[in-house]
Amino acid sequence: MMLRTIVAAGALAGSMLAGLTAAHADPMADAKAFVDKYATKVEAWDGPTTGPKAPSGKTIVVLASDMKNGGVLGVSKGIEEAAATIGWTVRTIDGAGSISGRTAAFGQALALNPDGLVIAGFDAVEQAPGMEQAKAAGIPMVSWHAAPVVGPVPEAGVFANVTTDPMAVSSAAANWAFVDAKGKPGVIIFTDSTYEIAIAKAKKMKETIEALGGTVLEWVDTPIAETSTRMPQLTTSLLQKYGASWTHSLAINDLYYDFMGPSLAAAGIEGTGAPVNVAAGDGSESAYQRIRSGQYQAVTVAEPLNLQGWQLVDELNRAMAGEKWSGYVSPLHVVTKDNVEFDGGPANSFDPGNGYRDAYKAIWGAK
Repeated sequence: MMLRTIVAAGALAGSMLAGLTAAHADPMADAKAFVDKYATKVEAWDGPTTGPKAPSGKTIVVLASDMKNGGVLGVSKGIEEAAATIGWTVRTIDGAGSISGRTAAFGQALALNPDGLVIAGFDAVEQAPGMEQAKAAGIPMVSWHAAPVVGPVPEAGVFANVTTDPMAVSSAAANWAFVDAKGKPGVIIFTDSTYEIAIAKAKKMKETIEALGGTVLEWVDTPIAETSTRMPQLTTSLLQKYGASWTHSLAINDLYYDFMGPSLAAAGIEGTGAPVNVAAGDGSESAYQRIRSGQYQAVTVAEPLNLQGWQLVDELNRAMAGEKWSGYVSPLHVVTKDNVEFDGGPANSFDPGNGYRDAYKAIWGAK
């Protein structure tokens, strides 16, 4: 089995240290307060209220990293829903989880000469040649999770990168694990170095756990696209290596937990037993189902995927109109078995009841 394992060491500099003090006077109280902040309902709209009207008849292309990824799928559905309200045509091209697939998809997208492009779920740096061609052709681009920052990524030609605050997502996941372990977590972190945002989130989780006084047993770098083949044996190997000292898993995406359950069950571990699985994104349908049923996942720090699809359409409309990006950072939600039922949308998603559809329609002049 090809597995890259990295044990990260040393202090993190600059922005990665924002929001954490060198020491916590009361780490348990601090961690609980952080989690509670993001575990409540989201009911007030704090996004844009003004912007350009949306012209009809535009065609946009969604370049999806992998439609098997629940986050990418959820955002794509939101884009289609929003675009339909203003008469835009959406073409979605699936990169099918590989760099070569995404490269081919980019070529197809450019051949269509669309009015706009949405980069969904892959690092902008990976497809630099395609991004340069799109820039040269004057095609506006927005993205979802294409960089570890929210907003414009000018070096990549991205008008706005849409995401929740990835550092807050990571901190929320790590703080929950610390509280759940009663201050003594033994954590394994799962990430994928193919994505800059994934590495940034994993570093933040490691930093948070260690600053609170917990232990990071191992940092495991294994591709998201290969979780179905890698995670079963990897889970068994890590159980043999760490045993009961492995109390919690922290992963940058729910997808890692789609394939851990059978191995944990084979080891005699119940669905609510240790290691307790916690995801720093994205709030997939399968994650909601596992949390609701108590089957090998306790938490996901969910993103409002459908809302983010609407925001991507709004940002693309602003780009086409020559205006600035909206400045909006979408809300996150710590989903547990205690609050999984009160999300505002379908049974298996975080869809805030904050009126975002009506707010965007009002901006666009849509009915």
